[in-house]
Amino acid sequence: MRVSLFAAAAVFGLALSSSTAMADITVYTAGPASLIDDLAAGFTAKTGVKVNVFQATTGKVMARIEAEAANPVVDVLISASWDTATDFAKRGWLVPYTSPNAVNVPDFLKTDTAVAQGVSALAIAWNPKSGTPKPADWSDLAKPEYKDLVNIPDPAQSGSAFELTAALEARSGWKLFDDLKANGAIVAGANAEALNPVLQGAKAAVFGAVDYISLAGMKKGESIDVIFPASGTVIAPRPMMILNWSKQQDDAKHFVDYVLSDEGQAKVAATALMPARTDVKTDRPLIGDLNILKIDTEAVYSKREETLAKFAAIFAK
Repeated sequence: MRVSLFAAAAVFGLALSSSTAMADITVYTAGPASLIDDLAAGFTAKTGVKVNVFQATTGKVMARIEAEAANPVVDVLISASWDTATDFAKRGWLVPYTSPNAVNVPDFLKTDTAVAQGVSALAIAWNPKSGTPKPADWSDLAKPEYKDLVNIPDPAQSGSAFELTAALEARSGWKLFDDLKANGAIVAGANAEALNPVLQGAKAAVFGAVDYISLAGMKKGESIDVIFPASGTVIAPRPMMILNWSKQQDDAKHFVDYVLSDEGQAKVAATALMPARTDVKTDRPLIGDLNILKIDTEAVYSKREETLAKFAAIFAK
């Protein structure tokens, strides 16, 4: 088995050491279930190391880590919010590691303790069979044509939805959200809960949909379109981190290497996420194609409770 490990390393760029132990690793992820399943299977096939997976929303993943504080088991964490990487680094919970496969990952998508698995952006997800005009900007969803037909992911449950809310509020205040509420828009759980009624035709659009879910649906022939407003949106890099309590840090590093390998990044692209590496081909819009709203994440998250309270007050009216 050790010979096959080094053969795999040579082909897939996994820098395995002679001291590699054949033991399971545990990965917690807020990413798509199909993606982590594919990555885990691919990694195991190349290395023989089994991957135990817990996949859930960011909130549930964080709650599990907190619940396991006395006996943590997670080796690699993949979050849907870069703030997790910033927060965990400040707590001193992360292992410094730069994968050799991260050479073509832009600097803003990596630090000495985290690197993006992939990137999503927030968009309008619109059902072309809804009988509504195709929206071009966020404000269009507050127009009478969309009365009672818009869902908004809950920013208290979705980190990316929170960052979009904060970015739009910083740009133009709360008027847009007041207008959406007045037009009958509702807060509909996390990302999937907000999108499903649109796919089913009960609603016309999602304000702030995670793009890769809808883009994947388009590829399957579902009645959904994805619009990135020209006025700007936010991106959501999905950081991978190795926790410093891991007893399998070498294998955890090999897993990060695999995710950033040609094969791993092809799997990321196949889910309609943007690959972290700029040299991996994909047929979806990339960061350079979008108008990205810049936000000071540290300042934004320092006011998170205040922002969420104001948002909740608007939609409780």
